[in-house]
Amino acid sequence: MQVNPHDLIADQDSELQEWLESLDDILRYQGGDRAQEILRALQERLVRRGVPLDQAPLNTPYRNTIPLSEQPPYPGNLKLEQRIENIIRWNAIAMVLQAADSGSGVGGHIATYASAATMLEVGFHHFFRCRDTDYGGDLVNVQAHAAPGIYARAFLEGRLTERQLQNFRRQLQPGGGLPSYPHPRQMPDFWQAPTASMGLSTPSAIYQARFAKYLQARGLKPDNGGKVWNFIGDGEADEPEVLGTINIAAREKLDNLVLVVNCNLQRLDGPVRGNGKIIQELERSFRGADWQVIKVVWGSGWDTLLQNDRNGVLQRRMDETLDGDYQMYSTRPGGAQREHWVENSPELQALMSSLTDEEVREIKRGGQDPKKIYAAFARAAQSNGRPTVILVKTVKGDGLGESTQGKNTAHQKKQFSTEERVGIGRRLGIPLADEELARAGFYCPAEGSEELRYLRDRRRSLGGGMPYRRVDSAPLQAPDRALFEEFYCGSGERALSTTMAVVRMMAKLIKDKRVGKYIVPIVPDEARTFGMEALFREAGIYAPGGQKYLPVDADSLLPYREAADGQILQEGICEAGAMASFLAAGTAYANHGVPTIPLYIFYSMFGFQRVGDMIWGCADSMCRGFLLGGTAGRTTLNGEGLQHQDGHSHILASTVPNMRSYDPAFAYELAMLLRDGIEVMYERGEQVFYFLTVYNENYPMPAIPGGEQARIEEGVKKGIYLFRPSDNTDGAQPTVQLFGSGSIMQQVLDAQALLAERGISADVWSVTSYSELARDAERVERLQRMQPGAQHESYLERVLESVDGPIVACTDYMRALPASIARWVPGHFVALGTDGFGVCESRQDLRKYFEVDAASIAYAALAALRDQGEITSERLKSLGDGLGVFDEFSRAADAEFPG
Repeated sequence: MQVNPHDLIADQDSELQEWLESLDDILRYQGGDRAQEILRALQERLVRRGVPLDQAPLNTPYRNTIPLSEQPPYPGNLKLEQRIENIIRWNAIAMVLQAADSGSGVGGHIATYASAATMLEVGFHHFFRCRDTDYGGDLVNVQAHAAPGIYARAFLEGRLTERQLQNFRRQLQPGGGLPSYPHPRQMPDFWQAPTASMGLSTPSAIYQARFAKYLQARGLKPDNGGKVWNFIGDGEADEPEVLGTINIAAREKLDNLVLVVNCNLQRLDGPVRGNGKIIQELERSFRGADWQVIKVVWGSGWDTLLQNDRNGVLQRRMDETLDGDYQMYSTRPGGAQREHWVENSPELQALMSSLTDEEVREIKRGGQDPKKIYAAFARAAQSNGRPTVILVKTVKGDGLGESTQGKNTAHQKKQFSTEERVGIGRRLGIPLADEELARAGFYCPAEGSEELRYLRDRRRSLGGGMPYRRVDSAPLQAPDRALFEEFYCGSGERALSTTMAVVRMMAKLIKDKRVGKYIVPIVPDEARTFGMEALFREAGIYAPGGQKYLPVDADSLLPYREAADGQILQEGICEAGAMASFLAAGTAYANHGVPTIPLYIFYSMFGFQRVGDMIWGCADSMCRGFLLGGTAGRTTLNGEGLQHQDGHSHILASTVPNMRSYDPAFAYELAMLLRDGIEVMYERGEQVFYFLTVYNENYPMPAIPGGEQARIEEGVKKGIYLFRPSDNTDGAQPTVQLFGSGSIMQQVLDAQALLAERGISADVWSVTSYSELARDAERVERLQRMQPGAQHESYLERVLESVDGPIVACTDYMRALPASIARWVPGHFVALGTDGFGVCESRQDLRKYFEVDAASIAYAALAALRDQGEITSERLKSLGDGLGVFDEFSRAADAEFPG
């Protein structure tokens, strides 16, 4: 018998309806957990029967995650909060307009805050809490371009003056000014973290949340709450750092983390996903990473329509519409929007017939509806063992008028005509005269007004104004000098690398009674490379759930040991994550009142070159701690080649104003720098952090020359001291000065011996920091310029004032590093370094190739004596014979390097 296709379709529809009704019954009588259990069982059955589920259910319909039935009542005064929000919106706009009117050309942004205002105000009124004795405090990172709105709110709170607002982006003006974006260094009592480098606030927030858990696990912080709220834009999510670090948040159950994505569907030049749906795309990524995802798509005006959408036709239209269309609809009048929704659908036309065109136009997106935002924030504030991402749909430039709202040009909009200004002010209900609106005057309600009382009362109930950065950790006394006594005494005949020395110093610091519990070793999956495996047993690797497996090396002396209270942060192959941990640990003194001391050791080539922007963020955050560039230098790490051999990190480090960079050669220099750094940063509270390079080359470590510890310690910290003078006490021989640092110091010492064999005296100086010497000399140079007649002398000039002969400075870094001090040294100056790319070779041949081996250093010294007229060209040739500096490995013959 032939089956009628129409009957078959009807039967299938009926069967589907029965399944749906059964599911409804399960939900009604057994609950959502039972429904999920049944669905999982059905999925497993399909897979076992060979039916592939190649479309994972990672997307939910394009609507609010929290249905109206689960929406909590709003706890605040909506009308009053709207008035407050409007005032803040106006003052944020006025800041940028006044800056534009001044003719200073300093710029500004309006549209981002306009889209984010409602969600931020809900947070400030009801969620963001300051740290106090009972609460751990929230860290709130806002979109950098929304900074004017944060300033405008602080103005109403009484935390900023009108003069400061007038000087937005003009920090040098009388009365003070405000920086463009969140910069803790420039507003140390206000901004909690920098967010201006887009994409970096997300990994920073993730690792800040993780570090709070780490502090709790180690008993350094009570489990007294505190969340990290991080606001970013949907366009910003294209930065790989955003999605690249989200898995660790779910893996470590960071339920103290809330990421809020302002999905205004636009980036800086146009739509984020004009041909797609960014909210759905981000939902897939975060659900796949096991985050709690909360979507806030539609405002309350859609609730009735969606409830009456019995057959899902409105939902289907919402699901199929692209972001590029949604952006266009936000700029159209109500009638044009209606045409989209009801196109080719009599059912939709009937559904929306109850709304006028004006009502259609006025329906808000979820990000402009405080009730929807509150529901999402309230759910995110509940601890459920997972991090939360809230995807909030907004309109870029919301409320700014037809010339700006939703347009591709919204981001660049920073000027309005007189008519536009007055129109915006009137729409926002700002009670200023047209003339005041036209000149973008600020508005603040009278003291005692309903608006100011409400705003300030809400903040008082949450602990005070936000954002707020507070430093209240007690000074931390540096360890006794005796802690590092063995390194002051040298290693005798036993060879030791500075990398091994610094790891042993870490072990001693961890056991120190004063600072031990505050030491935070950080490493990106290279601990064994640096010889740190002994610390696994001593300190343990931090793992929130402890070690649930038996490690393969459990029976060895140095097992791989993870622990819930582990002290080491082993970050895997993730320099960005390790750097974010360094930032979290180095700012814990301000964020948590806990003075943790991070020591982050990494392949030096993959430090500044790879995560330099994050290091700059550390500088902005007034981060404290030690960056340790391991396996440092261009020639010391032999065999690794171009991508691994570092010859420029000290050049890059010199660009960070509050970083002190050192290239120590000996273990006692390292010990002095570590102890001094703890004293400087944690005892005296100076806003600096340190970069130390350490090497993998083994050689005997000398002891501090007897009776000279004070002089040498001063020189180590300031950047230079005389390490080994020559035997030429009567001055009969020609004399040169040799500067060495790092493991190249061994080549310099060998060069001293080669020169001595040829009747040339050489004094050897240890240069621990060219950048510190240059900074000091530049400071003194300025003083001499600004104070004519006054006598000032740099440390470098003072220690070199009586030396004789030319100076040859040799480094395992680019020549520009020693050349940075050239104009302050007496006499002829020669810089030797490792310019160019690394090469795979033996250490000896690498140094010959780059002309930083002992023979090349000695020959450069002889040539400098010739240039100064101390010896003749004939004697230079005679003395240079046998040094082998022109053999085949010399880079002078290579076309890549001019001779």
